[in-house]
Amino acid sequence: MDAPTLEHIARLGYGARGAVYCLVGGLAVLAAVGTGGQTGGSKSALTALLTQPFGRIWLGLVALGLLCFAVWRIVEAATDADRHGRSGKGLAVRAAHVVSGLTNAALALSAGQLALGLALSSRDNEAAQDWTAWLLAQPFGQWLTGIVGLVVIGIGLGFLRKGWSGDVVKHLALPAGAGSWAVPLGRLGFAARGVVFALIGGFLVLAAVHSRSSEVKGLGESLVFLRSQPFGWVLLGLTAAGLFAFGLFSFVQARYRRIDAPDMADGKAALKSAASSLPGR
Repeated sequence: MDAPTLEHIARLGYGARGAVYCLVGGLAVLAAVGTGGQTGGSKSALTALLTQPFGRIWLGLVALGLLCFAVWRIVEAATDADRHGRSGKGLAVRAAHVVSGLTNAALALSAGQLALGLALSSRDNEAAQDWTAWLLAQPFGQWLTGIVGLVVIGIGLGFLRKGWSGDVVKHLALPAGAGSWAVPLGRLGFAARGVVFALIGGFLVLAAVHSRSSEVKGLGESLVFLRSQPFGWVLLGLTAAGLFAFGLFSFVQARYRRIDAPDMADGKAALKSAASSLPGR
């Protein structure tokens, strides 16, 4: 696989991620203003796509795109395509990209199942609760679950900081004048992701404290939680609009992101180097 092919894979992946966030955010905005829609997670949004004309075809394209994004995230992390380096922060970012790749691969599988007319193996919240139940059952499971929750909260706070003052267009090669609309779009999107991640992490911490996996809530349940608060329709509407904005920003990334895709030979060399640096080698 050569560098141009990997670049096309990456751009298709960013576009597919954008489609999912636009679906989730758009449906939640409609729910907030009371004109239909739903406050669901990624799987629920993909299921809603089935009701549209050519829904299965669109789902198949989204599944392919998400699989491409999963491939790119893992290659990006293995080869350090964005030059994060091997510092503690750099390795943490690269590890997060691997997790993102695996998550998107799982979502691609769900989209593919729907496109083929197969029943989903789990609902939005089930996988997270099953995983948490397994972790709680391990030695020091409550502590481990709590640590994972704190890490997720930390990621959420990082997104909020990026939305407030970070350089959201750092990796973009935008045309002149495009920053005037791309920067606010990215800031709103990252801020909304920060809110959602912080909530998901908080529910993980609660699950650890109470030793109950049922406390865990995914994206959809977190949006429902926002709606249940005082002035919840405002909180939900703002967060949903932010998620929709992040979807649009992902389309901008698909078009304008600088993608330093390595040749496959370089990728193999990077993987070999990383493996040789592991303890015990």
